[in-house]
Parts: sequence; C-alpha cells; structure tokens
Amino acid sequence: KIAAIELGLMDRIEVVAADTTDPSEVLRPQNPLGKIPTLVLEDGTALFDSRVIVEYLDHLAGRKLLPSDGARFAQLRLQALADGICDAALLQVYEARFRPEDTRNADWLAHQDGKVARGLAALEAAPPLFPGNPRIGEIALACTLGYLDLRFGGAWRAAHPKLVAWLDDFAARVPAFEATRFKG
Repeated sequence: KIAAIELGLMDRIEVVAADTTDPSEVLRPQNPLGKIPTLVLEDGTALFDSRVIVEYLDHLAGRKLLPSDGARFAQLRLQALADGICDAALLQVYEARFRPEDTRNADWLAHQDGKVARGLAALEAAPPLFPGNPRIGEIALACTLGYLDLRFGGAWRAAHPKLVAWLDDFAARVPAFEATRFKG
C-alpha cells in the first residue's frame, strides 16, 4: 500500500480483506498459494508477492521505487534483507499461532530468532541512507520494523537505537507509512 500511495496509484486499487486460513476464501482461486498480498489486474490476471506487485506498480508509474542506475542493487539487497527478517519473524509467529505450546520447536524458534537478530545487527551497524523519496529497500525495511513492533511489541527497539531513529525519520517523511500501519 505504501508503494501504491507513493506512486500515486492507490486510487486505482480496491483493497479487500482476506482470511488466509479460510479454505473457502475468495483469495485462493486468485492466488493458489493463498497468500497476501495479491493484486488482481483488470484482465483477471493475479500478481502475488510484494516484490512482483511493487515491480508492476513501479513499471506503471515510470520507475520511481526501483532505480535503474547503480543504486538498484543496493535497494534490492536492502529489500531482500528486510524481507528475510520479516519472513523469519513471521515463522516465529506461526509457530506460536498454529502449534500447541507443548509441540513448539524451541530450536526452530531460536534459529529464526537468530536470523532476525543478525539482520537487525547488520542494519544497526550501518543503517541505510534515506535521501528523500522512498525506494523499495527503505519501504521494505520500514514495513519489517513496523511488523516487529506489531507482533513482538517493539522489543527490537531497545538494542537498536540507530534503527529506531531511522524508522522515526522514515515515518516523519513518508506519511503513507503511518496511514497504512496495521493497528490490530
């Protein structure tokens, strides 16, 4: 949603809530993986995965989020790191949400937590530059940190003051971040 807002395309998108755990959910015929986000185009074609959707939206808007110069790979690297942190955090949430406590795998949880910890440590050691208009890497990182706030009560913040400052700056300069923040 942040990308769509920043690209001026949000007014062309209808957002529909989906329950990814419901087998009868309308989402499943559109996306066989049953995952969000899914973008259904006017011709009925469904695009899924944030990376693909943002690439498509950026194409429509004339390449604003994914640089075509040397900065492209730095942005893609930042996006991959942020997405990896978010994936590992999501796996921790799923372990707690879908397994009874006595069957949860502590080693698996520690493995995923290690990915999050190492990723955040790397970013804390060298926070990304944010020169102005958000690009895909910065959007992905802001969303990941927002997810950690939502699902882990902001526990990451105490050990990562540079990232806290980075996110505060991002939120101040990109109103779409706060406008799209999930509150529930």
